[in-house]
Amino acid sequence: MRRRVTFRLHAAAAAMALAAATGVVLSMPQASAATGGATGYATQNGGTTGGAGGQTVRATTGTQIHAALCGRASSSTPITIEVEGTVNHANTAKVSGTSCNTAAGVIELKQISNVTIVGVGAGAVFDQLGIHIRESSNIIIQNVTVRNVKKSGSPISNGGDAIGMESGVRNVWVDHVTLEASGGESEGFDGLFDMKDNTQYVTLSYSILRNSGRGGLVGSSETELSNGFVTYHHNLYENIDSRAPLLRGGIGHMYNNHYLRINESGINSRAGARAKVDNNYFEDSKDVLGTFYTDAAGYWQVAGNVFDNLTWSARGTDNNPAGPNPQSNTTVAIPYSFALDAAGCVPDVVSRTAGANKGLQVSNGSCSPQTPSPTPTPTTTTPAPTPTATTPVPTTPTPGPTQPSGTNLSIGAGSDGSSKADGTSYGNVRDGNLGTYWSPAGSTGSVSIKWGSATTVSSLAIREAAGATGAIGSWRVLNGDTGAVLTSGTGAGVITVPRTSLTKITFEIVSATGTPRIAEFETYGG
Repeated sequence: MRRRVTFRLHAAAAAMALAAATGVVLSMPQASAATGGATGYATQNGGTTGGAGGQTVRATTGTQIHAALCGRASSSTPITIEVEGTVNHANTAKVSGTSCNTAAGVIELKQISNVTIVGVGAGAVFDQLGIHIRESSNIIIQNVTVRNVKKSGSPISNGGDAIGMESGVRNVWVDHVTLEASGGESEGFDGLFDMKDNTQYVTLSYSILRNSGRGGLVGSSETELSNGFVTYHHNLYENIDSRAPLLRGGIGHMYNNHYLRINESGINSRAGARAKVDNNYFEDSKDVLGTFYTDAAGYWQVAGNVFDNLTWSARGTDNNPAGPNPQSNTTVAIPYSFALDAAGCVPDVVSRTAGANKGLQVSNGSCSPQTPSPTPTPTTTTPAPTPTATTPVPTTPTPGPTQPSGTNLSIGAGSDGSSKADGTSYGNVRDGNLGTYWSPAGSTGSVSIKWGSATTVSSLAIREAAGATGAIGSWRVLNGDTGAVLTSGTGAGVITVPRTSLTKITFEIVSATGTPRIAEFETYGG
């Protein structure tokens, strides 16, 4: 769906455009290297530290950024890349190496981990050139501007996303950045901050997203629901048509953001997504919260927000605005500590802290900007709840009445199956992470664990993913070598089988309610 962006560019943006056209160098506040620590969901799943503890290098071109990645000892060797100047198509070439997988015309963070990219000095601008994170983990992007990235027209980069993440991405912290476009899809632009294809544990903080048709999405379709656990706090969304953000499945936590001139729709919770919306300031906007353009319902929990001069559309089959008097229709447990500023001061504190070249200041929870310490100790205005089934935690075998003893033999094994739904993977059932899962293409199907040599199995544990508990009905466990039925039953949980030596064991779902999601298929020798 195309929507026209209403342009209300600020004088500063106009000056920047003039400077780019004439070659004039604008004077900007001096920026320093990354400080403080990750917040929100980026603190979960082991945390996000980027290149901490590794070498620090300086780059002034995209080619030099790629060369720094390729010059590491391995694809996981920690590195901090300090960037100063303008990175564009002319100075961003592909660089080859065993520790990198780069491409020309885009900053490619692909199949790597433990990297920080931070703007320093007079600032870093990625001009018409996006940052692409794919099959990577533990990434920090801080204090940079990414502008006017296009998916059509010329030049194109990164599918039109200013920052885009996809394919098994984990633990990304994007902080104090400015992401901006100059129009919507009809002008060649796409999303400013997009996540899809199994991207989880992401935080966007103290950033500006403006002048775009699309702010960003979590999930590329109504059936691509493997993403989530994303925090957005102390950001400015300004002159955005829609997707601020669009959530498809998963959990999003939005707190202390300033939404200004959202032209069509804002937080769009769809396809079972749950949004926790705390102490935000919504101003001069339309339909800032709800389920829009679909009949696939999403949910929200609201508290402490300010709604200032808003308009709301009428409810319909494909339109369910939360207003004009937004009320919670779900509850969302948040597993980390966070300090809430009062909503009334959000426009002021966000204007003083959000975006690149603001000195990396943060709020202390009392509406007072400050420079963060290298190892901040967060406080909280709400108790940090014990993670529930909606919050994935690593699978660590612990002997007990509901957990087999011994080593989970599935870790490091192989896997296959009869079918898989879009956005899911057979490998997700053996990665030790309850936040990832396999689903069959329909309501029934099978998934298998396999080894290169005969392995003795006497029990297994089938763990359902958050939101799908109880979906599995009847099932059978098969010897994958012979096809023999080892046992059968109903419901997920710990299953005992006759002690058998085999190279493949199969869990077959015979019936289910809805679409089952198997987060872990653990196997034990006993």
